[in-house]
Amino acid sequence: MAFPPLVEPVAELPDAERTRTARHRVLAGFGETAQRRLAAAHVAVVGAGGLGSPVVLALAAAGVGTITVIDDDRVEASNLQRQIMHRVSDVGAAKVDSAVRVAADLSPTTRVRPVQALLTPDNASQLLAGAHVVIDGTDTFQTREAVAAACEELGLPLVWGVVQEFHAQVTVFWSAPPAGATPVRLADLYPPDAGREAPSCAQVGVLGALCLQVGALLSTEAVKLITGVGEPLLGRVLVIDALRGRTDEVRLRPEDAKADAAAARAPQPAAAASPAGQLPVIPQLSPAETLAAQRAGAVLVDVREPFETERGVISGSVLLPLGDVLADPSRIEAPTVVVVCQVGMRAQRAAAALRAAGVEASVLAGGIEAWNRDIAAVQA
Repeated sequence: MAFPPLVEPVAELPDAERTRTARHRVLAGFGETAQRRLAAAHVAVVGAGGLGSPVVLALAAAGVGTITVIDDDRVEASNLQRQIMHRVSDVGAAKVDSAVRVAADLSPTTRVRPVQALLTPDNASQLLAGAHVVIDGTDTFQTREAVAAACEELGLPLVWGVVQEFHAQVTVFWSAPPAGATPVRLADLYPPDAGREAPSCAQVGVLGALCLQVGALLSTEAVKLITGVGEPLLGRVLVIDALRGRTDEVRLRPEDAKADAAAARAPQPAAAASPAGQLPVIPQLSPAETLAAQRAGAVLVDVREPFETERGVISGSVLLPLGDVLADPSRIEAPTVVVVCQVGMRAQRAAAALRAAGVEASVLAGGIEAWNRDIAAVQA
């Protein structure tokens, strides 16, 4: 679904800028008007690291008028493998200073507003106010939640991406999209606190080249929203597996999730009723009960992301990320399933969707953490 452009165009471009952006202006369906919209746009980029670096480069090259770059960190030598905005000579300097330099080198008409500060729930709305689009390139889920909450409060579209190891996700969240579009929020993809289970890039690593690919996608989504060209990723999650060279798309529709939950709330022998608007009460199994169910023929479905399951799974589990389960619960053909995630929250959503599809689904209470904690006693 194409959206109306977010930004009114400037009256005209300087001659030098018209020359610099000539290849944009001859794009079919883009033209000079879209380029003038970019010149009038204000994009806030949170994070000047692996994702923020290519984003700043791409936005400046595209001719975005104002870029606010928010980051409290300083350049370290280990950043240079993926954070292409910085140079060896920048080690020890503020990351936002690199943004000022590279943008000026690429686009003299682009203004970079460096903000060397840690974005928190207390200051997020103030730091992001005035932007047309926000791009989240941060690397901790606590900050991502603060950015998302502020964007919801301000009604701003949030272009969102995450990279870890060889995998990535890209999407758009927007609590107040144009008429006819369904609002989609971070909590629709990751329930509150769910992402805090993930390890840091320092612990498991990240492919540097993949950061460039994802940064380019994030920039493209921002350009589409600003100019009204193309179909933004609202309601769709792009999932990238760099090792297999594969890109998949998963639908993300909150209304569908509500429908699944409503269907799952219908009377069923193994599930109790729940208050309106909440997920049904799903049977919760201890590690010992889960092991017994598996031995009796139940299929264990692990709905964590690949970067999580690579650290270890329960033997015999079927690995299927939550987004894939919600997109098509019918792909699980087993009559009895126990759903596994890190601590149990994502498993609850998956189990509700599976029960709505006619599968007898339970949840491993406490998730893989409970399993790992109790496994010695269970198997003794």
